[in-house]
Amino acid sequence: MTHARGERSALCDLFDRLGPDAPTLCTGWTTYDLAAHLVLRERRPDAMSGIAIKPLAGYTASVQNGLKARHPYPELVGLVRKPAGVYALLPVLDEAVNALELFVHHEDVRRAQPSWEPRELADDLDRLIWKRVSAGARLMLRRSPVGIVLHRLGGGVALGGARQGPKVEVTGTASELLMFCFGRQRHARVELTGEPRAVDQVRNATLGV
Repeated sequence: MTHARGERSALCDLFDRLGPDAPTLCTGWTTYDLAAHLVLRERRPDAMSGIAIKPLAGYTASVQNGLKARHPYPELVGLVRKPAGVYALLPVLDEAVNALELFVHHEDVRRAQPSWEPRELADDLDRLIWKRVSAGARLMLRRSPVGIVLHRLGGGVALGGARQGPKVEVTGTASELLMFCFGRQRHARVELTGEPRAVDQVRNATLGV
């Protein structure tokens, strides 16, 4: 099983266990909303643009709400559970495109529940996460107003954010650095070191793809 398939299955099991009204780290979204988002992302390419392009966000939201209106929650979770289109035919592509996306959304649900704890990850998943984080740090951290130096526990450094001015050191495991870079700064168990003002700016910056 690929990491994308493993995260997909674990996330859907958690969806089933928590039901449609559980909170997530995605602002304003319940588990029902997040399931609809994931279905839209894989099965409605016509509506995907609004995820990243604000002028199109209204259409994307209307399609997402329409998915909720047409599909009961268990049915939506069932759609998430089965890769669609090219992802069903090409597990390699599913792994490349969806492994980290599904990991982060799995954590979005886990970390919104009380008494969550970080998972112990398989070494190959940890290495995959760090490979993607180190390669994508510039992109994910591009909106930071100050420089960021990522330090992976166990080895590895990546740079991002502003190239001039103060820098903030961010230290944690590969998975915690991933959550941080995806804009979940306040829910990532990392250590931030730097000037207090710069640290506050990083905590409140809009990060992610």
